[in-house]
Amino acid sequence: MDTTARSDVFARERQEHIARIVEEHGRARVPDLAARFDVSAVTIRKDLAALEAEGRVVRTHGGALTPARNRPERSFDVRERLQRAEKERIGAAAAALVVDGESIALDASTTALAMARHLKARGPWVHLTVMTNGLRIGAELAGHPGVTVAFPGGFVRWEALSVVGPLGEGLFEKVNIQKAFMGAAGFTLETGLSDATEEEAQIKRLMVGAAREVIALVDHTKWGRSAFATFCRTSALQAVVTDELAPPAQVASLRELGVDVHVATDAAAADGRSGRGRAQGETP
Repeated sequence: MDTTARSDVFARERQEHIARIVEEHGRARVPDLAARFDVSAVTIRKDLAALEAEGRVVRTHGGALTPARNRPERSFDVRERLQRAEKERIGAAAAALVVDGESIALDASTTALAMARHLKARGPWVHLTVMTNGLRIGAELAGHPGVTVAFPGGFVRWEALSVVGPLGEGLFEKVNIQKAFMGAAGFTLETGLSDATEEEAQIKRLMVGAAREVIALVDHTKWGRSAFATFCRTSALQAVVTDELAPPAQVASLRELGVDVHVATDAAAADGRSGRGRAQGETP
């Protein structure tokens, strides 16, 4: 294979990665992609042009979006397949932070779904109330002994299998939530937790505002990224549960701000499946 042919292969591999990033997050910026793949902005723009010609992305000023026809129904399923091992570990470690008798909130993220499965495995529960806007999470926990599931009022977003809208505001004003476990499309110390759509961010703000403690569930791919709409500032976080690939410098900076960072390991996931899950660094 000559040099030109090898370059074409490498470009194609990079474009496949870019397409997956845009599909997962709904959008991507040229500077972020250039830094991630260590290539020039010109090269990234050529990649996006090639992907747009195939109908896989829509170019915008400074980046690209997912084509509208690709956003429905595949969104949740696609996201659930990404970083599956990390989400499993994070879910186990997060479930270990829940105390029987609490009322907790879970958003509609795929990481929160992993946590819900570990909550079931941890039982038996005497009385655990779970407030969620996630249809899959509600279905996972509904009918499980000792677990009560509550949904806010609103409209169904079938792309994310979630309930959104202002109709749930009244409910969140009436309930006491000890801990809100929030997934995110992006997390930086400057912007906090963010989501790809304002609709999802709006319902998450209500959960955050009603909770005594806010615990972020973010795998390593979310660190250093800012999605469209911020729903929780870093100053409002009590803890973050993440995986071992989270950037050490950012983890250290977060701890300096007084935020607990739980790094989930394979051992934590194994303990979670047996009902003894805990995050790394916690006392048994």
